[in-house]
Amino acid sequence: MRIEVKGRNLPVSEDLREHVAKRFRVIARQVSELADLEVEVSEERHPAIADSQIAEATLHLKGVTLRARSASPDLQHSINVVSEELTVQVKRHRDKRRKRRESRAAAPVATTEADAPAELPGDVSPAA
Repeated sequence: MRIEVKGRNLPVSEDLREHVAKRFRVIARQVSELADLEVEVSEERHPAIADSQIAEATLHLKGVTLRARSASPDLQHSINVVSEELTVQVKRHRDKRRKRRESRAAAPVATTEADAPAELPGDVSPAA
């Protein structure tokens, strides 16, 4: 899984990148290596907003996009909450896909004479 960390109104340090990689390691094991994860961290600079540290994560999978957002006074806490939310979403998505696949595999495929192609008029079957 490719992880991209972007910062808006604050710099992205190597410690922050390592923390994001560590927190999303569980998700990386559950999804394809072709998945893209974009984590955007930002700081709200208005003094009246107590939860000024915002973390948003977008996970692009084949056919589906999962998103999570969290705001708190601490940036690392926001990242932790976002990773937990995405972990739940990925688990739900995987279970849904697995259930669909198992139900299709369990459905019997019946081949009867009604399913066989009908002979066209004028077709002559070789006599045995």
